Amino acid sequence: MRVALATHGGQAAALNLRLPPRVLDTDGLPPEAATELRRLVAAAGAATDGTSRPGSARDAMSYTITVDDGARSTTLTGSDTAMSPAFGALLSWIERHTTA
Repeated sequence: MRVALATHGGQAAALNLRLPPRVLDTDGLPPEAATELRRLVAAAGAATDGTSRPGSARDAMSYTITVDDGARSTTLTGSDTAMSPAFGALLSWIERHTTA
């Protein structure tokens, strides 16, 4: 499974435009970390009902997490003003395990 995190907006929006997405591949992670990432992705996917829309706030960041698992691709989105707790947990985990 490959997970990519892209960030948009915020106070450093101009700088973020040039940054590539942060990417994790479960093949390169220790087994415990790969299991935890899969669990977080499943929880965030289950918490998404398709009706959530990013809220608007000046200088708010928005986040796109793309999950490629075999032939299936899923895109999860959230923002500083609208994200589920499960999405926030996944976002934090990805940020801790990747470099900017």
